[in-house]
Amino acid sequence: MTVFDIISEPLTIHGIGNREERREMVKELLALVGLDVRFLNRYPHSFSGGQRQRIGIARALALGPQLLICDEPVSALDVSVQAQVLNLLRDLRETLGLTYIFISHNLAVVHYVADRLAVMCAGRVVETADCRELFRRPVHPYTKALLAAVPDPDLDRLLNFQALMEGKASDPAAWPDPFRLDGGARTSMIDIGNGHWVRAHASVDSSELTS
Repeated sequence: MTVFDIISEPLTIHGIGNREERREMVKELLALVGLDVRFLNRYPHSFSGGQRQRIGIARALALGPQLLICDEPVSALDVSVQAQVLNLLRDLRETLGLTYIFISHNLAVVHYVADRLAVMCAGRVVETADCRELFRRPVHPYTKALLAAVPDPDLDRLLNFQALMEGKASDPAAWPDPFRLDGGARTSMIDIGNGHWVRAHASVDSSELTS
């Protein structure tokens, strides 16, 4: 499929416009994501990874969504290209009033893009908060392990191997009380203030989690 076919396919499926109208819509979408309209008849193999990602974004925007689910959208790209695509996503968010659900293992990317962050482990959300708040004050042991595993160029800030729990941080049964998920105690999301929620044993008071 050519770039035109790829981006116009959602429009065709939903019966939006005739071929000429769809061509104009595709040109507008290409310009929106920073690609030359002369690329319409080219094929994906002739583009770089970053350009192909822009084509994918243009296709995702074809039907005018309000919400985009971005699942590891820059994980296969070089760091410099990641920055370009992330800046594009941020610009599109402001221009089009978009909301993103952004899924990533890269904490630096999450910190750059997200307003609010939810940390998941074993299929459950274990902590959620404003992004800056969560990076500044992680509470759940899994969140602490994730942040502790990120190398820092400052030699005075060494890796915290204790927080990594000897490689068992992703094992819910190995978490300390009151966070442990071992099939016994019931857990729930507990509000510890300022929109910061942590999964712990339902019987625990929020003050015990922040002390």
